[in-house]
Amino acid sequence: MTESSRNTNSSERWGHVDLSEVPDISVEPPGPRSRELNERCGRYFKGLSGQVKLFPVAFESGKGCVMTDVDGNRYIDFSSGIYVTGLGHCHPKVTEAVQRYAGKLMNCHDFVTDIKTRLVEKLADILPGDLSGFQFYDSGATAVEAGIRVMRAASGRQEMLSCFYDFHGKTYGAVSLAHIRSFVYGPTRAPGMHMLPRPDIYRPMWTKEDGSIDTDKYIAFFDEYIDKATVHNVAGFVLEPIQGWGGTIMPPDDFFPKLRAYCDENELLLMADEVLTGWGRTGKWLCMEHWDVVPDVVSIGKGFGNGFPVTCVAVREPHKESFESISASSSYGGNPMACAAALASTEAIEEEGLLARSAHLGELASRRLQKMKEEHSIVGDVRAKGCLMGIELVKDRDTKEPFQEAGQLVYQKAFRKGLAWIPAGHILRMSPPFVMEDEVLLKGLDIIDESIGETARQLGHA
Repeated sequence: MTESSRNTNSSERWGHVDLSEVPDISVEPPGPRSRELNERCGRYFKGLSGQVKLFPVAFESGKGCVMTDVDGNRYIDFSSGIYVTGLGHCHPKVTEAVQRYAGKLMNCHDFVTDIKTRLVEKLADILPGDLSGFQFYDSGATAVEAGIRVMRAASGRQEMLSCFYDFHGKTYGAVSLAHIRSFVYGPTRAPGMHMLPRPDIYRPMWTKEDGSIDTDKYIAFFDEYIDKATVHNVAGFVLEPIQGWGGTIMPPDDFFPKLRAYCDENELLLMADEVLTGWGRTGKWLCMEHWDVVPDVVSIGKGFGNGFPVTCVAVREPHKESFESISASSSYGGNPMACAAALASTEAIEEEGLLARSAHLGELASRRLQKMKEEHSIVGDVRAKGCLMGIELVKDRDTKEPFQEAGQLVYQKAFRKGLAWIPAGHILRMSPPFVMEDEVLLKGLDIIDESIGETARQLGHA
Protein backbone atom coordinates (compact mmCIF):
# COMPACT_ATOMS: atom_id res chain seq x y z
CA MET A 1 0.00 0.00 0.00
CA THR A 2 1.41 3.40 -0.94
CA GLU A 3 1.40 6.40 1.39
CA SER A 4 -1.00 8.23 -0.93
CA SER A 5 -3.47 5.37 -0.80
CA ARG A 6 -3.16 5.23 2.97
CA ASN A 7 -4.12 8.89 3.15
CA THR A 8 -7.13 8.75 0.86
CA ASN A 9 -10.46 9.64 2.41
CA SER A 10 -12.07 6.33 1.61
CA SER A 11 -15.01 4.98 3.56
CA GLU A 12 -12.98 1.74 3.83
CA ARG A 13 -10.25 3.50 5.83
CA TRP A 14 -10.30 3.15 9.63
CA GLY A 15 -11.49 6.36 11.19
CA HIS A 16 -13.55 7.50 8.20
CA VAL A 17 -16.08 10.17 9.14
CA ASP A 18 -19.09 11.31 7.14
CA LEU A 19 -19.08 15.09 7.61
CA SER A 20 -22.78 15.22 6.85
CA GLU A 21 -23.29 13.37 10.14
CA VAL A 22 -20.55 14.86 12.35
CA PRO A 23 -20.67 16.99 14.33
CA ASP A 24 -24.31 16.38 15.19
CA ILE A 25 -25.65 18.39 18.11
CA SER A 26 -29.31 17.52 18.49
CA VAL A 27 -29.60 18.46 22.18
CA GLU A 28 -27.90 21.60 23.47
CA PRO A 29 -24.95 20.36 25.50
CA PRO A 30 -24.46 19.68 28.29
CA GLY A 31 -27.79 17.92 27.84
CA PRO A 32 -30.15 16.70 30.56
CA ARG A 33 -28.66 13.21 30.82
CA SER A 34 -25.12 14.69 31.03
CA ARG A 35 -26.22 17.09 33.74
CA GLU A 36 -27.93 14.30 35.67
CA LEU A 37 -24.86 12.04 35.58
CA ASN A 38 -22.51 14.86 36.54
CA GLU A 39 -24.73 15.71 39.51
CA ARG A 40 -24.96 12.07 40.66
CA CYS A 41 -21.30 11.28 40.15
CA GLY A 42 -20.24 14.60 41.62
CA ARG A 43 -21.69 13.67 45.00
CA TYR A 44 -18.82 11.22 45.38
CA PHE A 45 -16.24 11.80 42.63
CA LYS A 46 -14.09 14.88 43.21
CA GLY A 47 -11.11 16.58 41.60
CA LEU A 48 -12.31 16.89 38.01
CA SER A 49 -10.07 18.55 35.44
CA GLY A 50 -10.61 22.10 34.27
CA GLN A 51 -11.89 20.96 30.90
CA VAL A 52 -14.73 18.98 32.50
CA LYS A 53 -15.64 21.82 34.84
CA LEU A 54 -15.86 24.20 31.89
CA PHE A 55 -18.03 21.82 29.86
CA PRO A 56 -19.50 18.95 31.89
CA VAL A 57 -20.76 16.53 29.27
CA ALA A 58 -20.84 12.80 29.96
CA PHE A 59 -19.59 10.57 27.15
CA GLU A 60 -21.03 7.21 26.24
CA SER A 61 -19.01 5.88 23.31
CA GLY A 62 -16.34 6.61 20.75
CA LYS A 63 -15.28 5.23 17.39
CA GLY A 64 -12.34 6.52 15.42
CA CYS A 65 -12.38 10.30 15.54
CA VAL A 66 -15.95 10.62 16.84
CA MET A 67 -17.25 10.72 20.42
CA THR A 68 -20.92 10.44 21.41
CA ASP A 69 -22.33 11.80 24.65
CA VAL A 70 -25.15 10.28 26.71
CA ASP A 71 -27.64 12.70 25.14
CA GLY A 72 -26.84 11.44 21.63
CA ASN A 73 -24.69 14.37 20.51
CA ARG A 74 -21.74 13.44 18.28
CA TYR A 75 -18.45 15.38 18.44
CA ILE A 76 -15.26 15.56 16.42
CA ASP A 77 -12.49 14.49 18.79
CA PHE A 78 -9.65 17.04 18.92
CA SER A 79 -8.38 15.73 22.27
CA SER A 80 -7.59 12.01 21.79
CA GLY A 81 -8.70 11.51 25.38
CA ILE A 82 -5.83 13.65 26.60
CA TYR A 83 -3.16 13.01 23.92
CA VAL A 84 -3.87 9.29 24.28
CA THR A 85 -5.96 7.72 21.49
CA GLY A 86 -3.85 8.65 18.48
CA LEU A 87 -5.29 5.69 16.57
CA GLY A 88 -8.83 6.83 17.36
CA HIS A 89 -11.25 5.26 19.80
CA CYS A 90 -11.56 1.47 19.82
CA HIS A 91 -9.08 0.77 17.02
CA PRO A 92 -9.92 -2.83 16.00
CA LYS A 93 -6.34 -4.11 16.19
CA VAL A 94 -5.81 -2.78 19.71
CA THR A 95 -9.27 -3.83 20.88
CA GLU A 96 -8.75 -7.39 19.67
CA ALA A 97 -5.32 -7.62 21.29
CA VAL A 98 -6.56 -6.47 24.70
CA GLN A 99 -9.63 -8.71 24.52
CA ARG A 100 -7.48 -11.72 23.66
CA TYR A 101 -5.17 -11.31 26.65
CA ALA A 102 -8.03 -10.35 28.99
CA GLY A 103 -9.29 -13.86 28.29
CA LYS A 104 -5.87 -15.53 28.34
CA LEU A 105 -3.52 -14.08 30.98
CA MET A 106 -4.08 -10.79 32.78
CA ASN A 107 -1.11 -10.54 35.12
CA CYS A 108 1.95 -12.58 36.11
CA HIS A 109 3.95 -9.78 37.78
CA ASP A 110 7.25 -9.29 35.92
CA PHE A 111 7.71 -12.84 34.64
CA VAL A 112 8.69 -13.03 30.99
CA THR A 113 5.93 -13.66 28.45
CA ASP A 114 5.97 -14.07 24.70
CA ILE A 115 4.05 -10.82 24.18
CA LYS A 116 6.49 -8.86 26.37
CA THR A 117 9.45 -10.35 24.50
CA ARG A 118 8.01 -9.38 21.13
CA LEU A 119 7.30 -5.86 22.40
CA VAL A 120 10.83 -5.17 23.67
CA GLU A 121 12.29 -6.57 20.44
CA LYS A 122 10.05 -4.22 18.46
CA LEU A 123 11.06 -1.25 20.61
CA ALA A 124 14.77 -1.99 20.18
CA ASP A 125 14.20 -2.16 16.43
CA ILE A 126 12.32 1.12 15.94
CA LEU A 127 13.81 3.47 18.55
CA PRO A 128 16.75 5.65 17.52
CA GLY A 129 20.37 5.12 18.50
CA ASP A 130 21.18 2.56 21.16
CA LEU A 131 17.99 2.86 23.23
CA SER A 132 17.80 -0.82 24.10
CA GLY A 133 16.93 -1.21 27.79
CA PHE A 134 13.28 -1.18 28.86
CA GLN A 135 10.90 -1.39 31.80
CA PHE A 136 7.13 -1.01 31.78
CA TYR A 137 4.77 0.89 34.08
CA ASP A 138 1.11 1.91 34.24
CA SER A 139 1.26 5.73 34.34
CA GLY A 140 3.38 8.55 33.00
CA ALA A 141 4.35 9.83 36.44
CA THR A 142 5.50 6.37 37.51
CA ALA A 143 7.66 6.11 34.41
CA VAL A 144 9.17 9.53 35.06
CA GLU A 145 9.96 8.59 38.66
CA ALA A 146 11.63 5.39 37.44
CA GLY A 147 13.59 7.40 34.88
CA ILE A 148 14.84 9.70 37.63
CA ARG A 149 15.98 6.67 39.65
CA VAL A 150 17.79 5.28 36.62
CA MET A 151 19.60 8.60 36.11
CA ARG A 152 20.72 8.63 39.73
CA ALA A 153 21.90 5.03 39.57
CA ALA A 154 23.72 5.54 36.25
CA SER A 155 25.43 8.77 37.26
CA GLY A 156 25.95 8.23 40.97
CA ARG A 157 24.59 11.74 41.50
CA GLN A 158 21.32 13.07 42.94
CA GLU A 159 20.34 16.57 41.75
CA MET A 160 17.97 17.04 38.80
CA LEU A 161 17.30 19.95 36.46
CA SER A 162 14.08 20.75 34.63
CA CYS A 163 12.59 23.90 33.10
CA PHE A 164 9.86 26.45 33.72
CA TYR A 165 6.40 25.25 32.58
CA ASP A 166 7.45 21.62 32.20
CA PHE A 167 5.00 18.96 33.37
CA HIS A 168 6.09 15.47 34.41
CA GLY A 169 3.24 14.08 36.50
CA LYS A 170 1.66 14.44 39.93
CA THR A 171 3.81 12.31 42.19
CA TYR A 172 6.22 14.13 44.50
CA GLY A 173 9.41 13.65 42.49
CA ALA A 174 7.76 14.36 39.16
CA VAL A 175 5.88 17.41 40.42
CA SER A 176 9.09 18.77 41.92
CA LEU A 177 10.40 19.08 38.36
CA ALA A 178 7.21 20.69 37.06
CA HIS A 179 5.24 23.93 36.99
CA ILE A 180 2.68 22.88 39.60
CA ARG A 181 2.13 24.79 42.80
CA SER A 182 0.05 23.22 45.55
CA PHE A 183 0.49 23.12 49.32
CA VAL A 184 -0.42 19.44 49.29
CA TYR A 185 3.04 18.64 47.90
CA GLY A 186 4.69 20.48 50.78
CA PRO A 187 6.16 23.95 51.15
CA THR A 188 9.22 23.10 49.04
CA ARG A 189 10.20 20.97 46.09
CA ALA A 190 11.89 17.67 46.77
CA PRO A 191 15.53 18.23 47.73
CA GLY A 192 17.89 18.68 44.81
CA MET A 193 15.24 19.50 42.22
CA HIS A 194 15.96 22.67 40.23
CA MET A 195 13.96 24.67 37.66
CA LEU A 196 15.53 26.76 34.87
CA PRO A 197 14.25 28.92 31.99
CA ARG A 198 14.13 27.33 28.55
CA PRO A 199 13.75 28.92 25.12
CA ASP A 200 10.17 29.76 24.14
CA ILE A 201 9.91 30.89 20.52
CA TYR A 202 6.95 33.18 21.24
CA ARG A 203 8.10 34.51 24.62
CA PRO A 204 11.92 34.44 24.58
CA MET A 205 14.01 35.62 27.52
CA TRP A 206 17.22 36.18 25.56
CA THR A 207 17.39 37.22 21.91
CA LYS A 208 20.05 38.25 19.40
CA GLU A 209 20.16 41.64 17.70
CA ASP A 210 18.07 40.28 14.81
CA GLY A 211 15.32 39.21 17.25
CA SER A 212 16.00 35.47 16.99
CA ILE A 213 16.39 33.39 20.14
CA ASP A 214 19.90 33.32 21.57
CA THR A 215 20.05 29.67 22.61
CA ASP A 216 23.69 30.01 23.63
CA LYS A 217 22.70 32.39 26.44
CA TYR A 218 20.31 29.80 27.85
CA ILE A 219 23.05 27.16 27.80
CA ALA A 220 25.46 29.64 29.40
CA PHE A 221 22.92 30.33 32.14
CA PHE A 222 22.52 26.60 32.76
CA ASP A 223 26.27 26.32 33.18
CA GLU A 224 26.43 29.23 35.62
CA TYR A 225 23.42 27.98 37.56
CA ILE A 226 24.92 24.52 37.98
CA ASP A 227 28.16 26.10 39.19
CA LYS A 228 26.59 28.60 41.60
CA ALA A 229 23.22 27.15 42.71
CA THR A 230 23.74 23.41 42.97
CA VAL A 231 26.02 21.35 45.21
CA HIS A 232 27.75 19.92 42.11
CA ASN A 233 25.88 16.66 42.40
CA VAL A 234 23.76 17.00 39.24
CA ALA A 235 22.70 13.80 37.45
CA GLY A 236 21.20 15.63 34.48
CA PHE A 237 18.22 17.25 32.80
CA VAL A 238 14.62 15.97 32.64
CA LEU A 239 12.71 17.88 29.95
CA GLU A 240 9.64 17.68 27.75
CA PRO A 241 10.67 18.02 24.09
CA ILE A 242 7.58 20.18 23.54
CA GLN A 243 5.78 21.43 26.62
CA GLY A 244 2.24 20.07 26.45
CA TRP A 245 0.52 21.12 29.69
CA GLY A 246 2.31 24.50 29.39
CA GLY A 247 0.50 25.13 26.10
CA THR A 248 2.23 23.29 23.21
CA ILE A 249 5.36 25.41 23.64
CA MET A 250 7.93 24.66 20.96
CA PRO A 251 11.70 25.05 21.40
CA PRO A 252 13.93 26.55 18.68
CA ASP A 253 15.46 23.86 16.50
CA ASP A 254 18.98 24.36 17.85
CA PHE A 255 18.10 24.00 21.55
CA PHE A 256 18.19 20.25 22.06
CA PRO A 257 21.26 19.61 19.87
CA LYS A 258 23.15 22.24 21.89
CA LEU A 259 21.82 20.86 25.17
CA ARG A 260 22.87 17.33 24.13
CA ALA A 261 26.37 18.62 23.37
CA TYR A 262 26.52 20.47 26.70
CA CYS A 263 25.46 17.35 28.59
CA ASP A 264 28.09 15.25 26.83
CA GLU A 265 30.83 17.81 27.55
CA ASN A 266 29.90 17.93 31.25
CA GLU A 267 29.08 14.26 31.83
CA LEU A 268 25.40 14.95 32.49
CA LEU A 269 22.53 12.70 31.45
CA LEU A 270 19.60 13.89 29.34
CA MET A 271 16.13 12.47 29.90
CA ALA A 272 13.32 13.24 27.47
CA ASP A 273 9.84 12.96 28.95
CA GLU A 274 8.02 11.79 25.82
CA VAL A 275 4.87 10.62 27.61
CA LEU A 276 2.88 13.25 25.71
CA THR A 277 5.02 13.86 22.61
CA GLY A 278 5.93 10.28 21.67
CA TRP A 279 4.43 7.48 19.63
CA GLY A 280 3.42 9.39 16.53
CA ARG A 281 1.99 12.51 18.17
CA THR A 282 4.51 14.79 16.40
CA GLY A 283 5.06 12.60 13.33
CA LYS A 284 7.98 10.59 14.77
CA TRP A 285 8.25 7.73 17.24
CA LEU A 286 10.03 10.19 19.52
CA CYS A 287 9.76 13.95 19.21
CA MET A 288 13.51 14.22 19.85
CA GLU A 289 14.07 12.60 16.45
CA HIS A 290 13.07 15.92 14.84
CA TRP A 291 16.41 17.27 16.07
CA ASP A 292 18.46 14.06 15.62
CA VAL A 293 19.01 13.87 19.39
CA VAL A 294 19.13 10.56 21.25
CA PRO A 295 18.42 11.01 24.99
CA ASP A 296 20.02 8.79 27.60
CA VAL A 297 16.63 8.05 29.17
CA VAL A 298 13.13 8.34 27.69
CA SER A 299 9.70 8.03 29.29
CA ILE A 300 6.96 6.89 26.87
CA GLY A 301 3.24 6.77 27.56
CA LYS A 302 -0.23 8.09 26.66
CA GLY A 303 -0.51 6.94 23.03
CA PHE A 304 1.79 3.96 23.67
CA GLY A 305 -1.21 1.71 24.34
CA ASN A 306 -3.82 3.91 22.63
CA GLY A 307 -5.79 4.28 25.85
CA PHE A 308 -4.76 1.17 27.74
CA PRO A 309 -2.67 2.23 30.78
CA VAL A 310 0.84 1.23 29.76
CA THR A 311 4.04 3.30 29.86
CA CYS A 312 7.71 2.62 29.31
CA VAL A 313 11.16 3.77 30.35
CA ALA A 314 13.80 3.29 27.65
CA VAL A 315 17.52 3.78 28.30
CA ARG A 316 20.65 3.72 26.18
CA GLU A 317 22.88 0.65 26.09
CA PRO A 318 25.54 1.92 28.56
CA HIS A 319 22.91 2.61 31.25
CA LYS A 320 20.45 -0.26 30.99
CA GLU A 321 22.05 -2.31 33.77
CA SER A 322 21.04 0.56 36.10
CA PHE A 323 17.55 -0.96 36.13
CA GLU A 324 19.03 -3.77 38.25
CA SER A 325 19.71 -1.42 41.18
CA ILE A 326 16.46 0.58 41.36
CA SER A 327 13.85 -2.07 42.18
CA ALA A 328 12.44 -1.49 38.71
CA SER A 329 9.45 -3.84 38.62
CA SER A 330 5.86 -2.81 39.40
CA SER A 331 2.56 -4.59 40.06
CA TYR A 332 0.89 -3.72 36.76
CA GLY A 333 3.82 -2.75 34.55
CA GLY A 334 4.29 -5.03 31.55
CA ASN A 335 1.26 -7.22 32.23
CA PRO A 336 0.20 -9.23 29.15
CA MET A 337 -2.81 -7.01 28.36
CA ALA A 338 -0.62 -3.89 28.52
CA CYS A 339 2.10 -5.37 26.32
CA ALA A 340 -0.52 -6.55 23.83
CA ALA A 341 -2.02 -3.05 23.63
CA ALA A 342 1.39 -1.42 23.17
CA LEU A 343 2.54 -3.88 20.51
CA ALA A 344 -0.77 -3.66 18.63
CA SER A 345 -0.66 0.14 18.70
CA THR A 346 2.92 0.17 17.46
CA GLU A 347 2.17 -2.27 14.66
CA ALA A 348 -0.92 -0.30 13.62
CA ILE A 349 1.14 2.89 13.35
CA GLU A 350 3.60 1.07 11.10
CA GLU A 351 1.03 -0.77 8.99
CA GLU A 352 -1.14 2.30 8.39
CA GLY A 353 1.71 4.75 7.77
CA LEU A 354 0.57 6.95 10.64
CA LEU A 355 3.86 8.69 11.37
CA ALA A 356 3.69 10.28 7.94
CA ARG A 357 -0.03 10.84 8.39
CA SER A 358 0.52 12.73 11.63
CA ALA A 359 3.21 14.89 10.02
CA HIS A 360 0.89 15.64 7.09
CA LEU A 361 -1.94 16.71 9.37
CA GLY A 362 0.45 19.02 11.21
CA GLU A 363 1.46 20.72 7.96
CA LEU A 364 -2.18 21.09 6.93
CA ALA A 365 -3.10 22.51 10.33
CA SER A 366 -0.16 24.95 10.28
CA ARG A 367 -1.44 26.59 7.11
CA ARG A 368 -4.98 26.86 8.45
CA LEU A 369 -3.81 28.17 11.84
CA GLN A 370 -1.67 30.83 10.19
CA LYS A 371 -4.76 32.02 8.34
CA MET A 372 -6.59 32.34 11.69
CA LYS A 373 -3.70 34.37 13.06
CA GLU A 374 -3.90 36.75 10.12
CA GLU A 375 -7.65 37.22 10.53
CA HIS A 376 -8.05 37.50 14.33
CA SER A 377 -6.16 40.09 16.35
CA ILE A 378 -6.58 38.10 19.58
CA VAL A 379 -4.56 35.22 18.13
CA GLY A 380 -1.01 35.97 19.20
CA ASP A 381 0.68 32.76 18.13
CA VAL A 382 -0.09 29.40 16.57
CA ARG A 383 2.04 26.27 16.46
CA ALA A 384 1.86 22.70 15.23
CA LYS A 385 4.18 19.74 14.95
CA GLY A 386 2.34 16.70 13.76
CA CYS A 387 -0.90 16.27 15.70
CA LEU A 388 0.31 18.46 18.56
CA MET A 389 -1.15 21.93 18.06
CA GLY A 390 -1.80 25.13 19.98
CA ILE A 391 -3.33 28.60 19.68
CA GLU A 392 -2.27 31.36 22.09
CA LEU A 393 -4.83 34.10 22.68
CA VAL A 394 -3.68 37.57 23.77
CA LYS A 395 -5.34 40.90 24.54
CA ASP A 396 -2.65 42.79 22.67
CA ARG A 397 -0.10 41.42 20.21
CA ASP A 398 2.54 43.93 21.28
CA THR A 399 2.34 43.24 25.02
CA LYS A 400 1.35 39.57 24.56
CA GLU A 401 -0.89 39.83 27.63
CA PRO A 402 -2.67 36.47 28.04
CA PHE A 403 -6.41 36.54 27.29
CA GLN A 404 -7.76 34.03 29.81
CA GLU A 405 -11.43 34.93 29.42
CA ALA A 406 -11.23 34.51 25.66
CA GLY A 407 -9.64 31.10 26.05
CA GLN A 408 -12.50 29.83 28.19
CA LEU A 409 -15.16 31.24 25.89
CA VAL A 410 -13.62 29.84 22.71
CA TYR A 411 -13.32 26.43 24.34
CA GLN A 412 -16.96 26.42 25.43
CA LYS A 413 -18.33 27.81 22.16
CA ALA A 414 -16.46 25.25 20.06
CA PHE A 415 -17.58 22.41 22.34
CA ARG A 416 -21.21 23.49 21.92
CA LYS A 417 -20.70 23.31 18.16
CA GLY A 418 -19.44 19.73 18.41
CA LEU A 419 -15.70 19.86 19.04
CA ALA A 420 -14.30 17.90 22.00
CA TRP A 421 -10.92 19.37 22.89
CA ILE A 422 -8.52 20.75 25.56
CA PRO A 423 -8.27 24.17 27.24
CA ALA A 424 -5.17 25.56 28.96
CA GLY A 425 -6.22 29.03 30.09
CA HIS A 426 -5.40 31.45 27.27
CA ILE A 427 -3.76 28.67 25.23
CA LEU A 428 -6.02 26.33 23.28
CA ARG A 429 -4.54 22.86 22.84
CA MET A 430 -5.39 20.38 20.11
CA SER A 431 -4.34 16.75 19.78
CA PRO A 432 -6.53 15.08 17.15
CA PRO A 433 -6.12 11.38 16.40
CA PHE A 434 -3.67 10.94 13.55
CA VAL A 435 -6.04 8.62 11.74
CA MET A 436 -8.13 11.74 11.10
CA GLU A 437 -8.98 12.65 7.52
CA ASP A 438 -8.05 16.03 6.07
CA GLU A 439 -11.63 17.22 5.75
CA VAL A 440 -12.41 16.35 9.36
CA LEU A 441 -9.34 18.21 10.61
CA LEU A 442 -10.29 21.27 8.57
CA LYS A 443 -13.89 21.10 9.80
CA GLY A 444 -12.66 21.10 13.39
CA LEU A 445 -10.40 24.06 12.70
CA ASP A 446 -13.31 25.88 11.04
CA ILE A 447 -15.32 25.43 14.25
CA ILE A 448 -12.45 26.95 16.25
CA ASP A 449 -12.07 29.80 13.77
CA GLU A 450 -15.79 30.60 14.01
CA SER A 451 -15.66 30.42 17.82
CA ILE A 452 -12.66 32.78 17.98
CA GLY A 453 -14.51 35.30 15.81
CA GLU A 454 -17.62 35.13 17.98
CA THR A 455 -15.54 35.51 21.15
CA ALA A 456 -13.59 38.47 19.81
CA ARG A 457 -16.82 40.27 18.94
CA GLN A 458 -18.39 39.44 22.30
CA LEU A 459 -15.39 40.83 24.20
CA GLY A 460 -14.96 43.88 22.01
CA HIS A 461 -11.77 42.77 20.27
CA ALA A 462 -13.06 42.18 16.77
